[in-house]
Amino acid sequence: MDNSYSTKYLLLLWSGCIALVVAVGCVLGHAGMPSERVTTCVDGVVHRLSCELSGVISVQTSRYGAEDSAACNDGRKAEISNATCSDVAVVDIVKKKCNGKRVCELSSSDLGVSGGCRGTTKYLHTTYTCLSAFHHVTCEHSLAHLQCGEEQVILVYRAEYGRRDHTTCIHGRPDSQIQNINCLNPTSKVAERCDGKNSCLIKAGNSEFGDPCYGTYKYLEVAYTCSYSQDQCSWCGHHHYSGSSEAMLLFRLSSTMWLAAVCLFMASAVSTETVTTCGDASIAHRLECEDGVISVQSALYGRANKVICSEGRPPQQTSNTGCSQSGTRNFVKTRCNGKKMCEISTNDVNSPDPCTGTYKYLQTNFTCLPAIHLIVCENSYAHLYCDRGQVISVFGADYGRQDKAVCYASRPPSQVENVYCSNPTQIVAQSCDGKNSCSIRVSNSVFGDPCVGTYKYLQLSYVCEYPTFG
Repeated sequence: MDNSYSTKYLLLLWSGCIALVVAVGCVLGHAGMPSERVTTCVDGVVHRLSCELSGVISVQTSRYGAEDSAACNDGRKAEISNATCSDVAVVDIVKKKCNGKRVCELSSSDLGVSGGCRGTTKYLHTTYTCLSAFHHVTCEHSLAHLQCGEEQVILVYRAEYGRRDHTTCIHGRPDSQIQNINCLNPTSKVAERCDGKNSCLIKAGNSEFGDPCYGTYKYLEVAYTCSYSQDQCSWCGHHHYSGSSEAMLLFRLSSTMWLAAVCLFMASAVSTETVTTCGDASIAHRLECEDGVISVQSALYGRANKVICSEGRPPQQTSNTGCSQSGTRNFVKTRCNGKKMCEISTNDVNSPDPCTGTYKYLQTNFTCLPAIHLIVCENSYAHLYCDRGQVISVFGADYGRQDKAVCYASRPPSQVENVYCSNPTQIVAQSCDGKNSCSIRVSNSVFGDPCVGTYKYLQLSYVCEYPTFG
């Protein structure tokens, strides 16, 4: 949507800053972060750790066994006489699999400790915290942009190149290239290249990280934080941390959150993210906001720089720096604005060729605006509501399907396969803008049917604001 939201942004920034200062006070007022606990009682059942709302996982403890007679016994007395059932520390294995991720799923069989202890009630118990770190996913053949605020430096917490799910970086890829989800390759190269720098650019590709699974389309997943280096902080020298990297990261995050809260009050705009995808083939271009929704600022398909995406290219393919495809910005805005995650393909914007013979790239600059994001399945009702005295302002809405993994439970495959069904709609804004609350039915009778036979959903984002008068 192209409406001006400058006043809304300032109001949202102000309320966001107040909330952040309160949150920071809570963090700094405690010696550590609150812990989450997960206990899984049956061998082979999924043990799921999640920091989907904010941050990344940092495992504190993890044990497998049956030493606690009260755990997972459903009122029965656990049989723990078998010595092989004693509590076994598996924290190092769980840390390796889960630290630095937003979601992690595993089972006791993944730990090499399942089986045995017949007749004994066993369990897998993990405690973890959600660290406030940046989490970036960059599709293969794209450039990962890591960046911090002024005078801050990067600290990489975890980086992994490969594939571990069927839903990330899949746009335009054949099924054969996304089936292998057991392709995990933790790498220290991102930390070696980026730690201590204010910003860093690294290509997500086999040339940089090797090929852990030939024939699979991969992505780079990075978790990092921004900290003030010791020589830039006069009071940092009074604190000495000789413990684990998690303890150091916790201290840096606490100080960074405090300083970031102060800076937010002084900022006139939200920070900008950049995604760059190299090449002319059908390559996924992924925008994502962990908090808030996407607002595209600019988008270029072509070439405006001799250095970007120039690796291995002869000079004649990178010399034309005045090459751009008209309409790219509007296309990306239409597809992505108001969403938490958006994947498009270079094939969506590469025709007609704006400059034959030039090696091109797709680069998008976007901000993450604080907004409420809803996904409502077909034949349900979308309920939008604000606090007393506030009114709804819809930022964007789409009816259709762009993801196989959304609103798919109990649906036959034929109804969720079409992920190229997108219908931006103004109906939600027309029905709900200016109201304190609003309900709208998600159905073809309201929004039309953009893809007959496909089970659809409504995806929308909105903000609550105080009305202005005069």
